[in-house]
Amino acid sequence: MVDVILGLQWGDEGKGKIVDYFAPRYDIIARFQGGPNAGHTLYVNGSKVVLHQIPSGVFHEHTTNLIGNGVVLDPVTLRRECEIVKNMGVDVKKNLFISQRTNLILPTHRALDKASELSKGEGKIGSTLKGIGPAYMDKTGRNGLRVGDLLDKNFTTQYIKLRLKHQKMLDSYGFQEDISAWEEEFFEAVELLRELNIVNGEYFINDAISKGKKVLAEGAQGSMLDIDFGTFPFVTSSNTISAGVCNGLGVAPQKIKEVLGVTKAYCTRVGGGPFPTELHDATGEELRKIGNEFGATTGRPRRCGWIDLVALKFACMINGVTQIIMTKSDVLDTFEELQVCTSYNVNGEKSEVVPFQMTRVKIEPNWESFPGWNTPVSEIKDFSVLPQKMKEYVSFINGYLGVDVQYISNGPGRDQIISVQ
Repeated sequence: MVDVILGLQWGDEGKGKIVDYFAPRYDIIARFQGGPNAGHTLYVNGSKVVLHQIPSGVFHEHTTNLIGNGVVLDPVTLRRECEIVKNMGVDVKKNLFISQRTNLILPTHRALDKASELSKGEGKIGSTLKGIGPAYMDKTGRNGLRVGDLLDKNFTTQYIKLRLKHQKMLDSYGFQEDISAWEEEFFEAVELLRELNIVNGEYFINDAISKGKKVLAEGAQGSMLDIDFGTFPFVTSSNTISAGVCNGLGVAPQKIKEVLGVTKAYCTRVGGGPFPTELHDATGEELRKIGNEFGATTGRPRRCGWIDLVALKFACMINGVTQIIMTKSDVLDTFEELQVCTSYNVNGEKSEVVPFQMTRVKIEPNWESFPGWNTPVSEIKDFSVLPQKMKEYVSFINGYLGVDVQYISNGPGRDQIISVQ
């Protein structure tokens, strides 16, 4: 069977640590969507590691790691990460596998991403400029190059053909930047990629399932960035929800068992787009400072606000979440009062529904207030010892969502996680 760990907000929920925590229970960790904008931060033997492409189970020796076909893969980023984990004693040629059907991010995809974002001016979506959107556009446009193509003797010819198409598009943007250095780096990285374990991903994972192996599917970004159900057009280019596991790995729906949704105890967002509970005051700044809310990939300051239960309940619904994991609970330790959004006023009318197009309506959050617990929780190991006010905060969230918080992360360390059970 396949269990899934994914984000329930706008990404940055701390999924990397959570996958790393659960990894010892699984035989295979598989990434099913997203690209190198997904910076999953881990702390391994006291050292901070940010993984963008390699699954977060790579530091567990017995665990096999698969990059699935739903991912768009940047060989340059992958090579850089392989060097990092190699220097930490991990043999990626032993425990990292890549699906043949995984689409490649080319240097011209990065250039197109940059040119497109620059052309939008004030309407830019906050792209990380990693070439992800253009790579997914080539995938759906049936032009993309895939990892399996690297093993074809005509790969260079295929590359040149697609590059010429991209160049015409870049010319239309008036993009003049020289990307020859990017291309040189790309082809050096491709040589390493050819040496890794390139497999028929869907057979690889289904054979493992048929043999009773336990698979954990690792999501990137968050549910509110899903291409279909997120805050369109301020979204990513893939299906970040649990349904994306099926087409991102090639597994059938009935193979999915547990869906573990990850949410912060508050809320953040990077880049543009709607954010109903965003705080533009000293409290928002305090959340950012205490939570160290800066992007793992870009370093950009994250927008911060109180937890949004309307959006969270929506995310639980579309994912079929069976368990919730709450992260960064310790960030709230010093706040005298906590706010929870329990409904919206949409154009003046109360609603508990996420609107079709958030950018076209005026949304004001309705709040429920809770007293803060004013107690440091980062050293606590047992749920029973947590402050009563914190338990009440969590209990209210459970009741609203209809799904229970089963784990509470109370710090960045591997061992800083509390089971509610």
